[in-house]
Amino acid sequence: MYLRAVHAELHTPSLRRFIIDNPLGLLITSLKSSSFPTIQCSHIPWVLDVADETSETELGKLRGHLARQNPHSKAMTEAATNNEFHEEVSVVFTGPTHHYLTPKFYTETKPQTGKVVPTWNYSAVQVYGKATIFYDSKAEETSSFLQKQITDLSQHAETAIMGYGASGEKPWQVTDAPERYVDLLKKNIVGIEIEITRLEGKYKMSQEMGIGDRQGVIDGFNALQTETGHEMAKTVQSRGELKDMKKAVQA
Repeated sequence: MYLRAVHAELHTPSLRRFIIDNPLGLLITSLKSSSFPTIQCSHIPWVLDVADETSETELGKLRGHLARQNPHSKAMTEAATNNEFHEEVSVVFTGPTHHYLTPKFYTETKPQTGKVVPTWNYSAVQVYGKATIFYDSKAEETSSFLQKQITDLSQHAETAIMGYGASGEKPWQVTDAPERYVDLLKKNIVGIEIEITRLEGKYKMSQEMGIGDRQGVIDGFNALQTETGHEMAKTVQSRGELKDMKKAVQA
């Protein structure tokens, strides 16, 4: 990931929180194969495991699953040695709010010099690590991994994303489905676990601009009168304030 210092998010707990809040990640592998394309990509919802939530440095592990018929699953199964492969894998998580940024929003620099160009504001976290794949449907290890995976993922989505439980409405649980039906579905998926070795993140939210231009961006997004526009305005403001605070502390 290209990380300008002004855009980089270096706080590990914040990066972990980003993944938890935006669990749909793009799994990317590069595996040499005579049967499948070298580069494979799959969108997968993930569960992040962290032993110590208070840790400032722990990166954690990711757990996910793919359809067994997915060519990506087949390529990983082919490349695995003792359920693992040596090549590094990557998962890309993108924040839900991103937007094109018109030069018209730069109300300070544009009138003065005209030296502004369009860009795109967004946030993202990239994970790198070593992967283990659970594909032997007859192995107890695979069954246990998949059972925990789908249970934890469903619990997180039903409560943290849908808000069930806190609202008084009971969350859906895996045990609500017939056990034999779930067992059949488990035979049609493979599990993947990634030991995270590197975690990088960025918020490209106009922090590089001066205060006047940043305010122009905030006003411009708010003027769109859209939900995305308002969210962009809030994010630009909060990341700008964070930048100014850090600069004041360093001064």
